[in-house]
Amino acid sequence: MNLEPLRHKLISTARANPPDDHVPYAFEKRVMAHLGTKPAMDLGAIWARALWRAAAPCVAITLLLGAWSLFTASETTAGESLSHAFEQAMLAVVDQSEEAW
Repeated sequence: MNLEPLRHKLISTARANPPDDHVPYAFEKRVMAHLGTKPAMDLGAIWARALWRAAAPCVAITLLLGAWSLFTASETTAGESLSHAFEQAMLAVVDQSEEAW
């Protein structure tokens, strides 16, 4: 889109229609009334701002807990890894039901 001809058309149209000196009735009062009112509260913007502020601490906590779990002893007292102990605990019910049949 060529902007230069569009700009010339807009300027020529504006020059062809000069502004009017007439001001609508009570225009100043309407403008002053709008200046004194507070803008409507945007709940979406408030939530978005709060969530963005909470994102950095959440990432920091996640990194700290991840590093803590990585550097702590990953072996249990029986010498099994945590994943093996978790798997045994989850499958304990399955093993018990097979023995009952």
